Amino acid sequence: MRVAQLMAGAANGGAELFFERMTLALHEAGEAVLPVIRPDPARMNLLRAAGLDPVGLRYGGPLDCLTRPRAGAALRGFGAEVAMAWMSRAAFHAPRGDWALVGRLGGYYPLKYFRRCDHLVGNTRDIVRWIGEQGWPRERIAYLPNFVADFAAEAPAAREGLGVPAAAPLVLALGRLHEVKGFDDLIRAIEPVAGAHLVIAGEGPERAALEALVAARGLGGRVHLAGWRRDVGALLRTADLFVSSSRHEPLGNMVLEAFSAATPVVAVAAEGPREIIRDGVDGALVPLGDTQSLSAAIAALLADPARRADLAAAGRARFEAEFAAPVVMATWRDYLAGVRR
Repeated sequence: MRVAQLMAGAANGGAELFFERMTLALHEAGEAVLPVIRPDPARMNLLRAAGLDPVGLRYGGPLDCLTRPRAGAALRGFGAEVAMAWMSRAAFHAPRGDWALVGRLGGYYPLKYFRRCDHLVGNTRDIVRWIGEQGWPRERIAYLPNFVADFAAEAPAAREGLGVPAAAPLVLALGRLHEVKGFDDLIRAIEPVAGAHLVIAGEGPERAALEALVAARGLGGRVHLAGWRRDVGALLRTADLFVSSSRHEPLGNMVLEAFSAATPVVAVAAEGPREIIRDGVDGALVPLGDTQSLSAAIAALLADPARRADLAAAGRARFEAEFAAPVVMATWRDYLAGVRR
């Protein structure tokens, strides 16, 4: 197949990282792939190192009148059979042509940005349901899951490098430091859990506010803001517990990554985690906005190694059955082959 991958996203983020994984996986599977992206240097270098030849375009705002025709010229020159537009901005600027145009949604985005698309896909069943409720023809909607890396053999990160004593319980959180991620609630939840250390790996606009909260609560010795990290697998493998505290989370790639690493999961019941996690079977769910329940769930699991092991094993089994690369790639390639022109 000749597949164009259109991405206008930021340097970091869950959708952007999955775009990279999927683009490289399609290429490695023998498909012809053309990435058409906002020219982030690290992403351009990553794709070139894999043998791809990405096209860099501006992907500006509504007044950008050059990106769409330039993308069209690139797709025609490539001979695209299908073009996947990742998220709203790429879909808005996506050109029509002799290819099937597919909009990929990783959230509940305004569908006005996707009106040029022939098909839409969502990475959760709830997003697919929501698209249909907006009036999009159901025969042109599909569920295509994400896959994450297999972290089973990853070496654990050194705890001393994180500021965590070797014997201390380590709770890990991952993601952009943004209000929607609920890290302020997580910091409050960890406070009464005696001896537990919290590592939050991520960067973003809430750093100063979170640092102020940590200082105000006197938690500077137990809460560690580790910045943006690429060694997610190593961090998960060293953690005793992973927590997703998001107030809004359409999917939650981090939950899938914790499943992969066989790290037990506690999650606030936002949209994605409550779809993925079977409460009490392969993870623990707590109500939105209930910091006391979050604290209690963390404390209970840290005190029960056998229960953590059971949840971790069940999560790992879910990863292997539903979210491992070979399983997901087979689904994606079948879908793309079915819609291509």
